[in-house]
Amino acid sequence: MLYLSTRGHRDRKHFCEILLEGLAPDGGLYLPERYPQVDQATLAKWRELPYADLAFEILSLYIDDIPAGDLRAICRKTYTPEVFGTKEIAPLKRLEEGLYLEGLSNGPTLAFKDMAMQLLGNLFEYELARRGAELNILGATSGDTGSAAEYAMRGKKGVRVFMTSPNGRMSPFQQAQMFSLQDANIHNIAIEGVFDDCQDIVKAVSNDLDFKRQYRIGTVNSINWARLVAQVVYYFAGYLEATSGRVQATQEKVSFTVPSGNFGNICAGHVARMMGLPIDRLVLATNENDVLDEFFRTGVYRVRAAADTHETSSPSMDISKASNFERFVFDLLGRDGARVKSLFGEQLSNKGQFDLSADPAFKQAAERYGFISGKSTHADRIATIRDTHERFKTVIDTHTADGLKVARRHLQPGVPMIVLETALPIKFAAAIVEALGREPDRPAKFEGIEQLPKRVTVLPADAQAVKGFIARHCGS
Repeated sequence: MLYLSTRGHRDRKHFCEILLEGLAPDGGLYLPERYPQVDQATLAKWRELPYADLAFEILSLYIDDIPAGDLRAICRKTYTPEVFGTKEIAPLKRLEEGLYLEGLSNGPTLAFKDMAMQLLGNLFEYELARRGAELNILGATSGDTGSAAEYAMRGKKGVRVFMTSPNGRMSPFQQAQMFSLQDANIHNIAIEGVFDDCQDIVKAVSNDLDFKRQYRIGTVNSINWARLVAQVVYYFAGYLEATSGRVQATQEKVSFTVPSGNFGNICAGHVARMMGLPIDRLVLATNENDVLDEFFRTGVYRVRAAADTHETSSPSMDISKASNFERFVFDLLGRDGARVKSLFGEQLSNKGQFDLSADPAFKQAAERYGFISGKSTHADRIATIRDTHERFKTVIDTHTADGLKVARRHLQPGVPMIVLETALPIKFAAAIVEALGREPDRPAKFEGIEQLPKRVTVLPADAQAVKGFIARHCGS
């Protein structure tokens, strides 16, 4: 399996090369040359597999430069009850007829990012040891990616993490999870700006090929294909569980609703659907930062300036530049790299938007690829949290509430709807108190975390400042 850039670069690379590289040399994102196909017979064989072995079966379709025995061992080392708190790893909970929550927040940092990040940490450690090399990871987080990456990479041999985040824009619990870590290989950088500034810095540094090579820069954001393909697994797991025991199980379709800001989580669903998983609809849920909802309604992709990016009670989706969206547009436009380069390069740089409303391909977003969307507000979130607790005795976080709110608008008779849970409620305690009048449950290991000493450096929203920090804290 070889991988190509969404912007048409001539190189084709193997998995382990792009694992350590992140962005392609032309600034594009990597995708496989083709999506492996999974038929009904294969789905039937996978139905009873434990999660770790299901992960191996799916990942082995994309990874041919790690021996099968080693890849299986990495999957089994990653997806254990000890790491994820449950034998099912991603348990499915029925709320009512046809509506489910898929639990993805049982990992070390209580967010769905652990599902891929724990695997990524083990893949990095394996490949770096095989090469006798080191890697300096540069990332951007709006909340959960940072802690998931740092907990996955802390203490890993040959790996340093430089994680940028928007100063003051994460919840107190999210900040404490990251900034309280004292490991020597973990560096937190609070950027004076919004998440999109952090993401722009990561891309700017990654596009400086000389600096990237000198300091061996890699990434853990979902622009790294390895993270995205790991997320594909729980779509298959959710489907197989939701259709378990049905007579025509391997032919039945389900839909997924995904809270989405950066388009990584739902892009994994797109990949699963392209592989042949019987997904009817991929429902994208946004908060007040509705750039993606606007596109799927109108065909216009219009990024916002920092001043126009709302600070909300679902802060991990306070994003106005969805970096993974480029992968979907690449497929939508028939894998035309030159056109994608124009849209995401010149047009976004010069106009801050592009318009596909008149393009026949835009209709295919819904008709061929199954995408529809919706928006949720703070009032919606609070009402949904309260209603879900009262009716189902289940407490959900604000992002999951966005998903559940939008999912209810798109329920179809006879088609199970699976809402992807994103985090445990304790990460957004203020909203839970507003909705329910009490603090959410807190795992014992996180008692008092907000009072621990913090280790963080505040820097301006400037790529050169971040480069200087990296250079001072690692050898060339």
